[in-house]
Amino acid sequence: MNRPLLDDSVRLMLHGYGLGSRVWARVRPGARAAPMRLLGDDALLVRGADAVRMFYDESLVARHGAMPALVQETLFGRGSVHSLDGDEHRHRKANFVDIAYEDEQVARLTPLFEAEWRAELDDWERGGRRSAYDAAVGVFGRAGMRWAGLPGTAAAKTRWAGRLAQIVDGFGAPYSPEYLLAYGNRLWSDKHSARLVEAVRTGGLHPAEGTALHAWAWHRDRRGELLESRLAGVELQNSIRPLVAVARFVAFAAKELHDRPEWRERIAHETAERGALVGGPLATAFAQEIRRTAPFVPLLPGWTLTDLEVDGQHVPRGGRLLLDILGTNTDESSWQSAGAFDPDRFVGVDDYEAIPVFIPHGGAGVTTGHRCPGEKLAISGLASAVAALSDPRVAVLDEGLRVNRRRLPTKPASGGRVRASGSPSRCPFH
Repeated sequence: MNRPLLDDSVRLMLHGYGLGSRVWARVRPGARAAPMRLLGDDALLVRGADAVRMFYDESLVARHGAMPALVQETLFGRGSVHSLDGDEHRHRKANFVDIAYEDEQVARLTPLFEAEWRAELDDWERGGRRSAYDAAVGVFGRAGMRWAGLPGTAAAKTRWAGRLAQIVDGFGAPYSPEYLLAYGNRLWSDKHSARLVEAVRTGGLHPAEGTALHAWAWHRDRRGELLESRLAGVELQNSIRPLVAVARFVAFAAKELHDRPEWRERIAHETAERGALVGGPLATAFAQEIRRTAPFVPLLPGWTLTDLEVDGQHVPRGGRLLLDILGTNTDESSWQSAGAFDPDRFVGVDDYEAIPVFIPHGGAGVTTGHRCPGEKLAISGLASAVAALSDPRVAVLDEGLRVNRRRLPTKPASGGRVRASGSPSRCPFH
């Protein structure tokens, strides 16, 4: 492996989502593997279908301990399923699959999306000034917490959703005040969710069977023991926080819809014909293209469990392997017109999980790999937001749509300001 002179950790902070393209520029065109140095160690960046299969093969690559602790414990929580491998991972993940992946669970949530987005549309039409991002945080938080069986008023759910959104916003910048705020919100959320679990176990709360709160309160590990309330609360959050994080995709959707009025018209027509904001095929295709081109993180880390050879590059056992999420989702060798934003590529594609190079929510199988079991919920929620933002009664404003690709995670700066159609934007100095 040809070792780069400069540690790419520095370049990651300098270039963020642009790091991958700079690393690939150091090797031959079309290469599937590129040497790096990360946190002082040799590493290998990989992309493409074969790389995805290898990265999620648990006999070859482990995830445990690969994510920096500052990120792991702030975003996902200490001891969460994201840090597990093997049988422990499969056992706990099976609970997530039961909670979020089954079609009946999606069907429980979609009417809540419909009602929440219609309320947001009414508010925007009356002069409401929430951005697409802020509106989505509230919509996904309130709908997701109600779906999960959590108690509390709509206002309380909105406030907690704001805390969860800030955890997502701040985890990637450990050098900033946002990270300290995210750490504080993580401590608060862990205590709050643990209290909810304890209230179920002592009979103070009675969530319906099949909800996330019920499932985690009574989940038992492979030894038959109930999870400690703190850890059960962490996994409860991991059942709802990823949905709140979809608000970042909504901000990108606002930008892309602003730039593509023809797609707004097509989706608005579809929504009017169907009489529903949820489930529209065109809105869903647009949502999928958002996920392809604006993934949450640019890459994911792992450790090799054996010596590996990838496209002529050797990785010793215990070496660091990095899967290029953005580079795989936009790989010129895997996608036609990979650099173009073209939702038509997903029209009529129902089995998106069968596309090995489409990995915005992880790869491999949901039940056997690390693919997120909440992906269906995310797509449904994002598609409903796309339909709402295409409504002719509202418009996305021009300003603030620039994306800082150095920041992790990122979104359009304004979150996508939304106003009633025809109403002028207010001067920022008044």
